[in-house]
Amino acid sequence: MSIVVTGATGQLGRLVVDALLGERATTERVVAVVRDKEKAADLAERGVELRIADYDRPETLADAFEAGDRVLLISGSEVGRRVAQHAAVIDAAKAAGVARLAYTGVLGGEDADFELAAEHKETERLILASGLPYTFLRNGWYSENYTANLAPVLAHGAVVSNAGEGRIASASRADYAAAAAAVLTGPAGEHLNEVYELSGDTAWSFAEYAAEVAARSGREVTYTPVSAEAHLEILTGAGLPRPFAEILVDVDRAAEHGALALRTGDLTRLIGRPTTPVGVSIQEALDASR
Repeated sequence: MSIVVTGATGQLGRLVVDALLGERATTERVVAVVRDKEKAADLAERGVELRIADYDRPETLADAFEAGDRVLLISGSEVGRRVAQHAAVIDAAKAAGVARLAYTGVLGGEDADFELAAEHKETERLILASGLPYTFLRNGWYSENYTANLAPVLAHGAVVSNAGEGRIASASRADYAAAAAAVLTGPAGEHLNEVYELSGDTAWSFAEYAAEVAARSGREVTYTPVSAEAHLEILTGAGLPRPFAEILVDVDRAAEHGALALRTGDLTRLIGRPTTPVGVSIQEALDASR
């Protein structure tokens, strides 16, 4: 049996492989399904088996999986194309007879009421219809979704959002990767056909986030709440493509309504420790920028 990670050269995929080789070291083969062998050369050097396949080329997925594999399907990043891509992986996994398909979906699952969740919900339906043994890892928001954007925040001294007083229970990308590794390395019957709602231990507001950035950077940073329309204009004016800007505005609407503040404790239970506070992620981003 192998533990197979799709999208293994992506930001989350690499962290999952790190967790499998490190803290949750497994005696099983760790396999990376990647599109570009060269980008995965460092993984091969660490003893990871590479299988070359592309979500957009279903014929390449025929040899990506083997009977008995535990597979992690990391959702694709190309919004609008993901259902077809994920369906190709699901079909290949079923044909191979994998032992379990874990999928990184979105917090709230069927109850998530924002547009970005639509493809995740449809993917979960496809997995259930396939009859494959599954584990749904419904990931909440990554703290890095915000801390990666610190440069303009510091330049303008403002955190801008249309989330109002909404709160977000974010966690670090490494926390979510550790949860995936825990599921993939657990005993055979553990986590089977389970659904986990994963989020950080603490939900923060954008005003609190701005205050944390200010405290750690030593700069004046305030929270500027704006309307959805004004936020969309700001984002497109800064050069973001309108479809992407609309997604960010819609996510903020979800945060305002409390959709991203859900805290079940599932993430902490899976990783066996508290989740990483957003302040730590802010500090890591500040340190990396120096």
